[in-house]
Amino acid sequence: MFSIDLTSRIPIYEQIYEKIIGLILNGTLKENDQLPSVRSLAKSTGVNPNTVAKAYQELERNKIIYSVPGRGSFISAQDNDEFRAKVLEDFDSAVNEALDRGITTSELKDRLDTLGSAFGKENKI
Repeated sequence: MFSIDLTSRIPIYEQIYEKIIGLILNGTLKENDQLPSVRSLAKSTGVNPNTVAKAYQELERNKIIYSVPGRGSFISAQDNDEFRAKVLEDFDSAVNEALDRGITTSELKDRLDTLGSAFGKENKI
């Protein structure tokens, strides 16, 4: 489904959380699509199942996914305005942290351009 950067300073559960959000935003994952099981995703990414479970718990707490006992986890219906607002709130938080840690706005813009290209969203800033 995706890869995890084990050398990143970003906690692995946050990387999983953000990757799933990215897949929803770019349309790869849609309402009611089933996510891989915790064990399956842990095995494919090489991380501890507890880490995947933590990411799924955060996604469920934020109403991005829902769980059906015995069946798995699924993408929730998203109120696009509410979902976008939450994503932008998380983004603002990340940008503020980056700026506090000395990353320049130029570096952030370059990173956004790179990420946009990686997701096929060519919107130069």
